[in-house]
Amino acid sequence: MNQLDQLKQHTTVVADTGNFKQLAQFAPQDATTNPTLILKAVQQPEYAPLLKDAVAARRGAPLAEIVDAVLVRFGLEILKVVPGRVSTEVDARLSFDTAATVARAQRLIGLYETAGIPKDRVLIKIAATWEGIRAAEVLEREGIRCNLTLLFAFCQAVACGDAGVRLISPFVGRIYDWAKKSAGAAWDEAANAGANDPGVKSVTAIFNHYKRHGIATQVMGASFRNVGQINALAGCDLLTISPELLAQLQASEAPVPRALDAEAAKALDLPAVHFDEKGFRWALNQDAMATEKLAEGIRAFAADAVKLDKLITDAQV
Repeated sequence: MNQLDQLKQHTTVVADTGNFKQLAQFAPQDATTNPTLILKAVQQPEYAPLLKDAVAARRGAPLAEIVDAVLVRFGLEILKVVPGRVSTEVDARLSFDTAATVARAQRLIGLYETAGIPKDRVLIKIAATWEGIRAAEVLEREGIRCNLTLLFAFCQAVACGDAGVRLISPFVGRIYDWAKKSAGAAWDEAANAGANDPGVKSVTAIFNHYKRHGIATQVMGASFRNVGQINALAGCDLLTISPELLAQLQASEAPVPRALDAEAAKALDLPAVHFDEKGFRWALNQDAMATEKLAEGIRAFAADAVKLDKLITDAQV
């Protein structure tokens, strides 16, 4: 049995791509997208007709509405391949605007429902800022399920759990990147691999906290740099993995034992933790890695959103 099939015995496998033509070979349950992945996909020749059709159908509409139509069009194609859910992201430029995030999410869900997709097959991706978490809290009460992304700090995970968020995506690889860069020449790759990887340790702590305290929010490890990080989180609720790493897992038959255990976590001596807004902002501020990577991630997604805007604008000419 290859590593991908073994992993599926412990964890729900999700494909992290906007390239829906790649999905079937890996048979994932769900799929996730983000502005960078969609931007990459729409620039490939095989997806040009899809972009053109989506833009033509909304010609004359405000740019933001056309963008959402393009995102949903990709989501609809993905949902033809995966049996579960697709994650579609709200514009990162709204990361500090609760009301605008709620409105954008409602519009995305409306587009899916108009196309015949029930809301339980869609997760709305929102950056895990304080404002984003508050938006997700509102949306969850409306039955709109959310995936809180760009999550690097324990306080972000705690706040998401308290808000009743359906799912969070802690970014393993970006935490690893920061730790490696910060250590410089002192970095020891072997000593920081597997369960000792800083990104893996972060997700493990969140997973154990949720399971110990009966928090229903699902944990989906994301942003992987190598298969070692993935295998070290076997047993996590979900893992979202790029096609490149899915192919590597598929090509190996090395053993993949369960690494995270929900039942074992229930017996751990872990105190309950909660944050109000002041406590959240202070805890995030005190975590240099999380502060830097959250800001960097929002900037990068926003920059790709601007590029996508331009592509769509050019397509209307």
